[in-house]
Amino acid sequence: MPDIQVALLRGVNVGPNKRVRMAELRAMVEGLGYDDVQTLLNSGNVVFSSRRTAQAETARRIEKALETKLGVSARVIVIRAEELAAAVESNPLAEVADNTSRLLLGVMAHAADTAKLADIARQDWGKEKLVLGPSRAFYMWMPKGVIESKLNAAVSKALGDSVTMRTWTTMVKLREMTRGK
Repeated sequence: MPDIQVALLRGVNVGPNKRVRMAELRAMVEGLGYDDVQTLLNSGNVVFSSRRTAQAETARRIEKALETKLGVSARVIVIRAEELAAAVESNPLAEVADNTSRLLLGVMAHAADTAKLADIARQDWGKEKLVLGPSRAFYMWMPKGVIESKLNAAVSKALGDSVTMRTWTTMVKLREMTRGK
């Protein structure tokens, strides 16, 4: 049975310097030997299947190919379909969040990085919320948006480039893409 994975490219297609056409990204990932490659809109997210390999190794391979083949430097975090499903199904903020563009699901590169968020999660952030999830996942609710969020700034400072976050809507769509593969 194939191992279904999702590669989350940090910062790709967000700014003018890291634009990647999804057709080129799909072809690049296929060229690395991965199967059933799909991208989600113009988001820098790739769903694919492969033989079971270490997520960190898969991420490094994609990062290197991005640099050498497409000329883009970007951090890549890979999550297995099972991890994504567990994170989507365990959302403790679903009842609180009334705007899915302000509810983020974050994925850390390493499960050990959870310790960096433990103190932040215990602090009072007013209406903003941070809840640690299963494995390497966490949830952030920022009712005034990401740009004004002091919580987002604290999380970004604590984790640096070893994290990537997506809106709830994007993560649910990625979860749906992994079903039935």
